[in-house]
Formats: sequence, C-alpha cells, structure tokens
Amino acid sequence: MSNVVTLFAAHIAALQSRIAEALKLQAFDALIIHSGQLKKAFLDDQTYPFKANPHFKHWLPVYDNPNCWLVVNGQDKPKLIFYRPVDFWHKVPNEPDDFWTAFFDIELLVRPEQVADLLPYDRANMAYIGEHIEVAEALGIGQCNPEHVLNYLHFHRSYKTDYEMGCLRQANKIAVTGHLAAKAAFYDGLSEFEINQRYLNAIGQDENEVPYGNIVALNEHGAILHYSHPELRQLTASEQRSFLIDAGANYAGYAADITRTYSAKKDLFAELIAAIERIQLASISEIKIGMRYSDLHLQMHSKIAQVLLDFKLAQGSVESLVAGGVTSTFFPHGLGHLLGLQVHDVAGFMQDERGTPLAPPQEHSFLRCTRIIEAQQVYTIEPGLYFIPELLKQLKQSPQQAQVDWQKVAELLPFGGIRIEDNIIIHQHNIENMTRDLGLN
Repeated sequence: MSNVVTLFAAHIAALQSRIAEALKLQAFDALIIHSGQLKKAFLDDQTYPFKANPHFKHWLPVYDNPNCWLVVNGQDKPKLIFYRPVDFWHKVPNEPDDFWTAFFDIELLVRPEQVADLLPYDRANMAYIGEHIEVAEALGIGQCNPEHVLNYLHFHRSYKTDYEMGCLRQANKIAVTGHLAAKAAFYDGLSEFEINQRYLNAIGQDENEVPYGNIVALNEHGAILHYSHPELRQLTASEQRSFLIDAGANYAGYAADITRTYSAKKDLFAELIAAIERIQLASISEIKIGMRYSDLHLQMHSKIAQVLLDFKLAQGSVESLVAGGVTSTFFPHGLGHLLGLQVHDVAGFMQDERGTPLAPPQEHSFLRCTRIIEAQQVYTIEPGLYFIPELLKQLKQSPQQAQVDWQKVAELLPFGGIRIEDNIIIHQHNIENMTRDLGLN
C-alpha cells in the first residue's frame, strides 16, 4: 500500500472513535487488550502455535507476539506494552520500529509477570479484552469482556477502514499467487501433500501462518467440506479426475479465503464447474446495498436447482427442488460469510450494535451470516455443488428421491465436488471482486 501511513492514521482515528463510544456504554475508563499467551500441550513442554487476539491485531500488525498489551481509552494516544524478553533459546522479536509505531506510546516488557508495573495503577474501572481471565483477575482489572462493549466493537468491526481493505487486497494478492501455483501442480500430477507444499512455497507462509488449514482435495476428497489430511501418494494419470483447493493467506493479520475447482479433462464435471462459476458471478452481480445476506443465499438455492435441471441431474421445478431439500443435499453449506481479521469474521448474525441476533433460516442452519449488506463490508461468495455419499443416502430414502437421476449422480460421485469462492468488498456504488481483480479467474 503506497499511502499506508495515511491510511493507518485514519484507521487508528476510526478505532479511537469506536472505543470512545463503547466505553460510554458501561462508563469504563479504558480497555486493556491482551494479545494472548502461549499454551502448552497437555503433559508437554511444547506450545501450540500462537494466534493473537483479533481485538489486539485490529490496532496494529502484530499477530505473532504473545504477552503484549494495549491500553486504549478513545482519547489519549494508545499505550502498547510490547513483549521483548531476554532469551537465547528462541528468536526474540525486533524492537518495534515500523511505520505504525508513531501512533503508540511503547514500553518494552521483559518478563510477562512484570506487566503490572507498566499498566495503569488503578485498574478497577477498566475492562479486560482477552481470553486469560485468571490473568486479568490477578491484575485487578475491574471486568472481563463486558458483553455490551464487545457487541458494539464486533458489530462495527464489520465496516472496514480503507487501511483494512488495503490489507485484505494484499492478502488476496498473496493467496492468488499460491492458487496459481497449486493449479499448475495439479496438472503436473502431484499429490495432495505436494500441491499443498507448492502453495505454501509460493505464498511464503508456513502452515502456522496461513489463516486456516488449507483444503487440498483430489477426486472424491472434494466432497469432504473441511478435508484436512492431504495424502502423499501421487495419482496415476488415469486416476486423476478433479481438484478442489480452499486456501488463503495472511497479510498484517487479515485473511484471504479463496476456493477453486478444476477438472483433469474437458468432461461433464468441467461443464458443471463452469456452470457453478456462472451462477457465482451472477450472484455477485445481483448484490445490492440494503438486501439481506440470507436472501442472497436463498436465491443461490434457486440457481443450484436450475443447474440440477439443466444437467438433468434432477427433474421437477426449481421450487420443488428447493422446497423438498434436494438442493440442500447438493449444496449443504452457507453461501459465505464476513471476512477480515478472522476467516469467519464476527458479527455475522448481529443486526445492530447491541448485538441483537437473527438466526439463519431453520432449513439453512449452516449459513454464517444474516446481516443487511452495507458499504464497507467484506464477504466471501462461495456456492458449491457436491456429491456427498452420506447426504445422498439420506435423500435416496426420502420422498424426493424420485426427482434425482441416480445413475448420473453415481457417475459424478468419484469427482467429489465443486466450490468457487471469491472475496468481495461492498462499495456504495459497486462491488469490488478482489480475487478476480488480482488475477484468479
């Protein structure tokens, strides 16, 4: 980002304004935001990979350093307590000197247990934001994770600043590089494990740095929605049929979340992939500010029904296929979700800053978002069409089984499934497709 300092200054100003309003809700003096702590595995001296508290990394691009603290009150310059131990066993983080440091009063913390000396003395009317409640209580912080404050911050986090949008574009740019490398690796005949390594090498991030575990699935593995056990064995040319990759990247704590599906040949499955891509792009083009995301999801089910009819995988009407749950067998997950500091970003069900929830429709319980679509929000749009044995078995035992061409379904079972996922920004007068604008078609 060429004007990163200007964008970051506006970002901090926006966060300060939100904090000032949030503190009024319960009359707190300040929030004390904890980056988190390392966690040891049970009966072991090894720790799990560290993931920073998203409330902490919302303020600055530090997402890999535990035992850091922020003190913010919406008015004064935020105070950063940055953990930098004396340690020859592990790599010590560099002393902060990047562009963002000018926006914080920074003090260095050598030992985690000494943080009380650097925090404000009277913490009784302050609120702790983090997961280590026992630490907050030991420090005498007045309240932990107050609901009204968190609801306010979560709801407003759905509206991205220009700095955040820039970070999300960079995350997409990195992920697109990896997807292109993975696509080439598939057509080179590599194994799932090798394709995943090619992806990670291309983006320059390891398995602990990417925002979620990559889904790298060949053939029928594409029907496992969160497939996470890449096999080492290379397939023979005759075995190679299809490839689904759902993989992202991290930039400054922000996530990309992209999926593509490929066929080894120009066959019926390739035609189905093209059809899902068409309805995915059509859905994006139909987005309007003020519509509810769950309505967009329901419209996608009608589109999926039409694909089933067009390819003679099912018969009847669009309405009957949707109402009878046939489309839910082939498209069992939600259309997408909010995206940002977390892959499935918070507040997908919140209808206002008080946290009023709206659950997804009962028959679409896996949908992760029911928000009204507004400018500055960032979403994934990810329709799919899958041949999942467990769900097909249930459908075959239902009254709707007569609507399905089971012979065609059986022919497509070995291909697993299709998912096409882009990351989009809602602007006042247009929809920005970061994923395709950055070169992944």
